[in-house]
Amino acid sequence: MSETLDYMKENHIYRTTTEFSSAQSKYVTLNNKKLLMFASNSYLDLCNNTEIKQFAKGIIDNYGVGSGGSRLTTGSSLLTKQLEDLIANFKNTESAIVFNTGYMANVGTISAICDKEWTIFSDELNHASIIDGCRLSKAKIIIYKHNDMTDLENKILSNPFKKGLIVSDGVFSMDGDIVNLPRLLEIADKYNILSMIDDAHATGVIGINGRGTSEYYNMTKNADITLGTLSKAVGVEGGYVCGNKILIDYLRNKSRAYIFSTALSPASVAASLKAIEIISKNLNNVRQLQYNIQFFCKELQSNGINAKSETAIIPIIIGDEQKTLEISKALLNDGIYISAIRYPTVAKGSARLRVALMSSHTQEELKFTAKRISLRINEVLV
Repeated sequence: MSETLDYMKENHIYRTTTEFSSAQSKYVTLNNKKLLMFASNSYLDLCNNTEIKQFAKGIIDNYGVGSGGSRLTTGSSLLTKQLEDLIANFKNTESAIVFNTGYMANVGTISAICDKEWTIFSDELNHASIIDGCRLSKAKIIIYKHNDMTDLENKILSNPFKKGLIVSDGVFSMDGDIVNLPRLLEIADKYNILSMIDDAHATGVIGINGRGTSEYYNMTKNADITLGTLSKAVGVEGGYVCGNKILIDYLRNKSRAYIFSTALSPASVAASLKAIEIISKNLNNVRQLQYNIQFFCKELQSNGINAKSETAIIPIIIGDEQKTLEISKALLNDGIYISAIRYPTVAKGSARLRVALMSSHTQEELKFTAKRISLRINEVLV
C-alpha cells in the first residue's frame, strides 16, 4: 500500500480531501477563506436552499432522523413512495424506485438484470458505477467508441448475443457532452436490445424544462431504463431508476443494492421531494443555468480558451497532471475552487480542469473566473 501511495505521489495522481466549513453553494469557506465554487455538481445551487431546509426540518420532527433498516424488512415511509411517484412523473415514466446513491442504482440495476447469458454494449467513457455494474453482472462486456453509433452497430453485428443491453451516460461526467440518444434508441429497437441511460448529469440541466436527455432531443420516448441521481442538480442524496412497472417491480425484488441497504433518511427523502417540486414549478433556475453555460463558454473563448459545452460540465484540457495541479492551486489562491481531474478518472495525459457551473453564478463572477483561468494557464504552460 505504501509503495502504491508513493507511486501516486510521484506521478501527481495522489488525492486528498478538502474539508469545507460551510454548506455547498456558489461560495464555500476553506480555512476561513471565502471561495467561488466551480467544482460542485449542485448545478441549481439547491444544497443550501432555505425552503428545502425548512421543509426537511419539519419532517424530522414527525419521522425522526433515520429509517431503521431496509425498506422490505423494516418497512418504508409514505414519503419515499411519494418521492418515487414524483420522480416517475418528472421523468415521464410509469414507475420509479429510489436507491441510496446513483452509484448503487447503476450497480444494483445492471447486476440484477444481466448475467452470463447477457452481452452488454457499453460506451468507453461511461461512469465508473456503470463499469462496476457491468463487471459485477458477469455478462460479456463489449466496449464501443465514445458516442460512436456506427461503431456501436458494428460491434453488435460482430458479437452475436442471446440477450443484449446498451448502456450509456446521458451527459458524460468528465467531458460534458451528450449521448446521441435518438440514434442509440433506433439501434436498440432495430436489434431488439434493452437500452439504459444514466441521466445523472442531465436531470435539472438540459431540456427546456430540465428533465434530461429525452427532453433535450424533444423525444416522447425514453430509454427502457433511465437512471439518475438526487445528489447533483436536485442537491440532496440518493439515486433512482425509472421505467415500466414490470422493470421497477423486478428491481424491487431482485436488486441486492436495494434489498440489503438501509433506506434513505426521512430528511433526505423530504429534501428531494421539495427540491424536485421547486425544479418543476420554477423554471428560472434551469433557464439561468443554461444561459450561464452559453455565457461562460463565450467568456472562455474570448480569453483564448477553446472550450465549449451545452451542459454544466465544461472541461478545460491541460494534459500534464502536475501542471493541471499547479493551475488548480493558483486558482485557489485567486479565490476560485476548480478541481484538477487526473488519471485514473480520465486517461493519462488528458488531465483537465473540470469546471462545473451553477445557476446562481453571476455574469461578473463568470467573467472574473474566465479571465483568471486564462491567466493561470498562460503562466504555467507558456
